[in-house]
Amino acid sequence: MENDRSELRWGVEQRLEFIEFRLFWEGHVNRSDLMDQFGVSVNQASTDLNRYISFAPDNMVYDKSARTYVRGSDFKAQFLEPDASRYLAQLRSLSDGILDREDSWIANLPPYASAPTPVRGVNPATLRSVVGAIRRSEAIEVKYQSLSNPEPRWRWIAPHAIAFDGFRWHTRAFCLSDECFKDFLLSRMLKIRGAQESDASAADDSDWHSEVTLEVAPHPDLSDTQAKVIELDYGMRGGKAKIKVRRALLYYALKRLGLDTDPAARAPQDQQIVLTNREEIISSAREDRGQEATA
Repeated sequence: MENDRSELRWGVEQRLEFIEFRLFWEGHVNRSDLMDQFGVSVNQASTDLNRYISFAPDNMVYDKSARTYVRGSDFKAQFLEPDASRYLAQLRSLSDGILDREDSWIANLPPYASAPTPVRGVNPATLRSVVGAIRRSEAIEVKYQSLSNPEPRWRWIAPHAIAFDGFRWHTRAFCLSDECFKDFLLSRMLKIRGAQESDASAADDSDWHSEVTLEVAPHPDLSDTQAKVIELDYGMRGGKAKIKVRRALLYYALKRLGLDTDPAARAPQDQQIVLTNREEIISSAREDRGQEATA
């Protein structure tokens, strides 16, 4: 049995990753798991399991009584890095209806739920036009509804990226009317009626291509015990955590983390974290706010 990973086809390697995922998270895997997930034959499933053993002989052993392979005591991941974020992302996607149950690699789902998020009305045709314009480096004419104007108006924009602020989807684009880069909410694009070549270069969007670092720490008025809890929540080291964010998304990041207001305006138990480099970051956020078209 070959054990050179460089020679593996993509489909084979994906099935080996699946075996490892099931071993790590479920503790067992068998032929029927592979057959159900990938639609392969009994022989192919057996071949995949044997191939996995050739790469990682200590990772699983066959339990005759349970008629399944179980995770070995000396298990060490070979094909994927066990990632809690990936596991939880699958649960979140299932909860939101984004991922179908049969597409999840999780066998025995724990009870799960998530706080509801309002559905954002992004039209598929609108998204297709924006993505197409990004791929072709084109400008498109959109009828856009902003909060600052009572009536929607047509404008030409040259999109170059898609962004998510934690709640809503945007496109980052050069606005030909205002001659600057701005954020446009996809849900506020009412119509798209034309496309043309664009001279705008994504490389000129300095706020998109530069980053700032948020330095956060527990609120100073929390008790030592409370502060330690917050350090665990945010994966802090030495009482601090550093969070990198694109300057173009800084305003949204601060708002989502509750760092856009004076920490003294809320109780420490509600505020929980503070910016240790607040003056520098808030100054940057004010500059970036002037470059948004979502207001």
